[in-house]
Amino acid sequence: MNTHPSLTQIDGYAAGDPGLDEAEVWAVEVHLEDCADCRARLAASTTADARSLIDRVAMNLDRELALSPVPAGRIRSWSVLRQRWFVGTLLPWLAMTAAVLACAVLLGELWVGMPSLVLLIAPLAPLPGVAVAWHRRADPAWELIAATPAAGLTTLLRRTAGVLAFVIPALAVAGARTGVSLALMLAPCLAFTAATLLLGTLIGVRRAALGLVAAWTIVVIAPSLAIARIPAVLAMESAGIWAAAAVVLTVAAFFRADGFRRLSQHG
Repeated sequence: MNTHPSLTQIDGYAAGDPGLDEAEVWAVEVHLEDCADCRARLAASTTADARSLIDRVAMNLDRELALSPVPAGRIRSWSVLRQRWFVGTLLPWLAMTAAVLACAVLLGELWVGMPSLVLLIAPLAPLPGVAVAWHRRADPAWELIAATPAAGLTTLLRRTAGVLAFVIPALAVAGARTGVSLALMLAPCLAFTAATLLLGTLIGVRRAALGLVAAWTIVVIAPSLAIARIPAVLAMESAGIWAAAAVVLTVAAFFRADGFRRLSQHG
């Protein structure tokens, strides 16, 4: 990568600025590994209090490691392996997803004549989990994982697979209860997941997920509930189009993988 982060980006990174999305933070961290000049600029961006705190933490860690009788290498290896595929902060979001699907099933049984809520929200089901799958403010092991070779997009894809491994069976159960075809739910679900990853290379995964949730709610869910009819985009004939879109978006996301390592020019 030839582009250096701007002073604004380095200052924001040093201060933990929430305005930097995860893709931007990851790009800065990757760049700092190979650029001594930018590391020097980063050191100059930290305050004396911050440097003093880092020194105290380093001394305490050295003391604890020296006194620890447990071989830390094995524990650390298992912790890194587990955190790459799953993180505890995903549990509340997955539980929320399951609760929303259960509520959709219940409301569908109570409100006869209304369009299937399960079908309407199926494309959005994995997005809350994907949004927090690899995010520095939601992942307590961000620094640990970011320091390993399999970080960034690799970790995001692994955790996204973990989210889908939970969401797809949940959709299957909800679909079996309401009589909605799993294929009709699964194809839009995968397409929206791929679209989130693709847009995440440009604006950050969390922002991409929030944007897609808002757009789908305004453009599809709200009008469908207002007229009490399933929209044409979720008709049975559209399943093949959604499947093709999922494949195209997935391929495009892989081609855009470098976006998680490349610095954006804004900011």
